[in-house]
Amino acid sequence: MSMKISIFGLGYVGSVSAACLANMGHRIVGVDCNPLKVGMLNAGRSPIVEARMNELLGKEVADGFLRATTEGEQAVLETDISFVCVGTPGLRSGKLDLTHIERVSCEIGLALRRKTRPHSVVVRSTVLPGTTEDTVIPILEDASGMRCGEGFTICYNPEFMREGSAVADFFCPPYTVLGSHDSHDLSSLRDVYRGISGRIFETEIRSAEMIKYVSNAFHALKVGFANEIGTMCKHFGVDTKTVTNMFTSDTRLNISSAYLSPGFAFGGSCLPKDLRALKYRAKEADLELPLLESIIPSNNEHLNRAAESILQTNRRKVSMLGLSFKDGTDDLRESPQVQLIKRLLGEGCHVRIWDREVVVGRLAGSNRQYIDEIIPHIGTLLSSDLEDVVRGAELVVVATRSVDLEHIFACLRSDQLVIDLVNLDQMSASESPAPYEGLCW
Repeated sequence: MSMKISIFGLGYVGSVSAACLANMGHRIVGVDCNPLKVGMLNAGRSPIVEARMNELLGKEVADGFLRATTEGEQAVLETDISFVCVGTPGLRSGKLDLTHIERVSCEIGLALRRKTRPHSVVVRSTVLPGTTEDTVIPILEDASGMRCGEGFTICYNPEFMREGSAVADFFCPPYTVLGSHDSHDLSSLRDVYRGISGRIFETEIRSAEMIKYVSNAFHALKVGFANEIGTMCKHFGVDTKTVTNMFTSDTRLNISSAYLSPGFAFGGSCLPKDLRALKYRAKEADLELPLLESIIPSNNEHLNRAAESILQTNRRKVSMLGLSFKDGTDDLRESPQVQLIKRLLGEGCHVRIWDREVVVGRLAGSNRQYIDEIIPHIGTLLSSDLEDVVRGAELVVVATRSVDLEHIFACLRSDQLVIDLVNLDQMSASESPAPYEGLCW
């Protein structure tokens, strides 16, 4: 279905979106306050350097599917959907400069005063969570004299285009994200993207805003990680390409979704020790590797957040379900659960512990040595009776996946509180008879 679309902002995102949407058969009016960009587009020339853009623009302008103007009000009156694609540059402080998005929101809102047909506004500019709801909507409502959902709707639709391959990325994105307050508001946007390959996610506006930042932050993290590992390899006489090829061949753990769900801090006999060894070796070689050096401090902060979330409840009778660093093992070495219990005891909490796998009498070797050194009286806190441990608490901390939530919920009272550290999804939190909180979800 062909749609009439106005696109505000003919920079990188706007001009590529205009060319590609026109190529899909939609009628596009590009809007920009810069007459030079408008003139270039109307002449079928790309205002940016990007593969295939001149070819697409030349064809779509000649065929009458695409034109540009400096008159935003008329563009809104002639179209059914307005895409906001203006820049959101960063200030020296890091704060986003929303000047352009505020100006365009006002321009669209004023145009809506003269419009009798429903209109959809789609924010495509990269903005932090809450910007659409706290900045764009109030400006649109004030300028138009309308309420969002009555006369106009608003959606958020992030882009995932890389410079140099933007046209290809538009037609074949990793996924398409459509954010709205109400799924009914997405009907026009669904028609716009009909035929685009890949999975489509329909979600709330703040999640749609956040996914762009999550993606970019992870891309930056991967670049920094690869460069620091390459630096170490070269310095120590290791073939970087060989290591990289082996590492990236593992799509089960390394290049995968593994370890990317928020949960509790990491621990055990490998990760902390190996990170410290890398950090020490780098220090010996006078190598500054701040990304690798920041991993353990970040992990410690996450453990501190868990402790604070428990202590802030002012409930001192705490039952901890899970003690080992990982499900299905009795290994307590550098377990964050052990460290958390030690912190809670130091703050005056009365702690009881249940862990299906941990029996102090069976601990041996370095595992037993670690407990004897860190928290030797742990055995007096352990119980094998799950129901008794749960019922005796004011606060139940779920720190293992080796537990049946349905069983726990059957033991709970409404005056208790549950804090989930491991992001269990066996049962909805709404099923809990007691208030249920996640650590960071």
